[in-house]
Amino acid sequence: MRVLMTGGGTGGHVNPALAIANTIKQNDPEAVIEYVGTKRGIENKLVTKAGYKLHHVEVQGLKRSLSPKNLKAAYLAFTSPIKAKAIIEEFKPDLVVGTGGYVSWPVIKAAADMGIPTALHESNAIAGVAVKMLQKCVDRIYLNFEKTGETLTCPKEKLLKVGNPIMGGFSSLTKDEAREKLGIPDKYKYIILSYAGSMGAEKVNDAILCLMREFTSKHPEVYHIHATGSIELELCTSQFKEMGLDKFENIELCEYIYDMPVKMAAADITINRAGAMTISELAFTGKTAIFIPSPNVAENHQYKNAKVLYDEGAAGLFEEKELTDGAKPLIEEVEKLLSPEGEKIRAEMSEKIRQFAAPDANKLIYKDLCELVKNHKKK
Repeated sequence: MRVLMTGGGTGGHVNPALAIANTIKQNDPEAVIEYVGTKRGIENKLVTKAGYKLHHVEVQGLKRSLSPKNLKAAYLAFTSPIKAKAIIEEFKPDLVVGTGGYVSWPVIKAAADMGIPTALHESNAIAGVAVKMLQKCVDRIYLNFEKTGETLTCPKEKLLKVGNPIMGGFSSLTKDEAREKLGIPDKYKYIILSYAGSMGAEKVNDAILCLMREFTSKHPEVYHIHATGSIELELCTSQFKEMGLDKFENIELCEYIYDMPVKMAAADITINRAGAMTISELAFTGKTAIFIPSPNVAENHQYKNAKVLYDEGAAGLFEEKELTDGAKPLIEEVEKLLSPEGEKIRAEMSEKIRQFAAPDANKLIYKDLCELVKNHKKK
């Protein structure tokens, strides 16, 4: 089977695509898989690192305000399907699968117009722009949330609720094995893993730096790993050094976490955004999580996602506006979770967040993709 994957911009679009691609390869080692992204997105690091050939199509979204950039966006909306068609004609895929982001639109549209089976996966509760634009021409839309179907107008038989596909490795390591693999000494009793998204988020980074200064630096038994995101790396690193945090051996700062399955397995607490993929990974691994949702997403869906877990006692939750002036609420939450009484709380949160996992998502998606290709060949 020859499969062309697409989806880009952020890790939330790229990681599910890679999870699907890896599942196809695991079940069909002879499968040939290539990827289409843009030159700007995180896919340029993640896709090539995963070993897949990456093609580029230039496309960008429209600005909500009047902007000269909308002229270019309109031009690219016309030309990008032509470029995508050329890639498809050269690769000759049996199937084209998209996972969101603007780049999905020209690739899936071109494939559908050419009569090639197409599928999309939507991770979030609110369907993204690309998915809404493509819903009428695509053969299948896989959903993480049942209610996402309510935001779409396509025939319901196109929709299949499967959950989120998870990258391999999330279930293969115990906490002790992961710590050993990372080379983290036994002297550290607890590990905090925090990250501000693939691009970064200033307010999250500010809150984490406060936590490191007021808590982690004073607790040598705690090892803290934080990923700033690409855009925020330089500024956050400068602030990190100004605070003298670079002098503490139990604090690690990096741009992006490429070995997430290993670091997540090692962690006792995670602090992160509330994107659908992140929530799925945390649920799958049963981690004690504290969410700081991004307020800059459509219909505030990250907060809505996290609130469902918070209401069930499955995770901690703070809005950005609660973490100004020293991030005191976050610090107090971490202190509570890592206190002698915190072990019981963490165990309860772990058990509850596992109830939100979808362990069969990869299998369900692969099985249905094979059916799409099989049914197309019968026609």
